[in-house]
Amino acid sequence: MSRAKPQAEAEEPDRIAGQPHPRETYELRGHDVALARAARAIRSGRPPQAWLIAGPPGIGKATLAYRIARYMLRYGATDAGAADLSVAPGDVVSRQMEARSHPGLLVLKRRENDRGKLKTVLDVEEVRRLGGFFGMTAGAGGWRVAIVDSADDMNDNAANALLKILEEPPARGLLLLVSHAPGRLLPTIRSRAQRLDLKPLDRPVLSEVLGRLLPDASDEDRSQLMALSEGSLGLALRLAGDEGLKLAREADSLLAARGTLDVPAILALGERVARAADGLGHFGEFLIQAVARRVRERAGQGEGDYRAVELWEQLCALYERAAGIHMEPRQTVLTAAREIANAARRGVL
Repeated sequence: MSRAKPQAEAEEPDRIAGQPHPRETYELRGHDVALARAARAIRSGRPPQAWLIAGPPGIGKATLAYRIARYMLRYGATDAGAADLSVAPGDVVSRQMEARSHPGLLVLKRRENDRGKLKTVLDVEEVRRLGGFFGMTAGAGGWRVAIVDSADDMNDNAANALLKILEEPPARGLLLLVSHAPGRLLPTIRSRAQRLDLKPLDRPVLSEVLGRLLPDASDEDRSQLMALSEGSLGLALRLAGDEGLKLAREADSLLAARGTLDVPAILALGERVARAADGLGHFGEFLIQAVARRVRERAGQGEGDYRAVELWEQLCALYERAAGIHMEPRQTVLTAAREIANAARRGVL
């Protein structure tokens, strides 16, 4: 169950247009094992100091983090609440969390800079807020919960600041670290947090949820969304809006070119990307996902090539840099196309 906010509310970078934010989402599908493990630890009175909630983007990691936080702030580390850690949407804690006004919850994520643009990293100043937050007197229930979403966004200084918190964990404090790529985190951070691994949603679950959230989509479109999203509900919902399916097909077409480079067509594609809402960010995500699919397919056929992983890393860095300095979309798309074409000519893809 979820409740959408009024359209007048300013959109958040991690909110999918037309869909509720994870803190407003009360249903968690497809992650019974991870949820049961968290529930056992909390309801036994022995939760860890930190959980590392890991898995691909868009599968429900933040939804699980908010579900854990909601229960902890309502009932603490006790078995007084529901066995599945659910808290009613009308509960006072739920309402406060939706309004981002609960004093016992701190959410750390990338913020806007002084020019109103989203920062490319979660910086040390943001992470240092944890010290003051955990040092405050706890409110009702005696617990404080902090969500870092995502921990992958931390720069080195921020990661070291977080490590200091983990080395001297606060009493009755819980850290929830959301991570899409836990291997990128410091080993010392990983060793001080218990892992909760979430897997992509299986096809029946994804099909049922998409049917409910996208009732007007055709069967063909929903089928394509499931194929392209590979178990990521978040990616499927982004694909469904702002010409996402068209951009995703264009991303696949770059891989299908197999070494040829039609520069006028690529520049025209860049124009279409520039006109779409957050088109460059979405196109970059779809392209990176398409390359990742190709890498996995070839590895499954015994044709794995480390150079393909290097291409994936180059594309990740390119689009991260493009977002950070607001590169011109046509040039970014052309650069990506050249990298892919070069890789195809070398037999990498």
